[in-house]
Amino acid sequence: MNTALDIVIAFLLVVGCFFTLLGAIALLKLRDFFQRVHGPAKASTLGVGCILIASIVYHATNGSGVHPREILITVFLFLTAPISAHLMSRAALSLMDERPPHPERLPDAKQRVIDPEDPAPPERD
Repeated sequence: MNTALDIVIAFLLVVGCFFTLLGAIALLKLRDFFQRVHGPAKASTLGVGCILIASIVYHATNGSGVHPREILITVFLFLTAPISAHLMSRAALSLMDERPPHPERLPDAKQRVIDPEDPAPPERD
């Protein structure tokens, strides 16, 4: 039983490290601010969450019991990371001089009228 738990803990640590590394690479390699916020907010949250779950499993099975610090860190991380990424994106969007155009309002986009009673969807170019 101890070997199976060690394998589960090792798997959670490897997955957590992979997603944390993926979030760091996304922060470095993506082009603009909005993409750079999205990568770490999603991947790092999942990575650190897996590492914290591995810590909870380790402490629960080795006799020291479940400590509230890991649970509090997990809850705090899952609540704050997406909210802070959303607020940073909204702040950056409000600071832009001109907002990016909506894809349907681009000059080369054709105006299409969609009839709700027409069973066939409009064809794409």
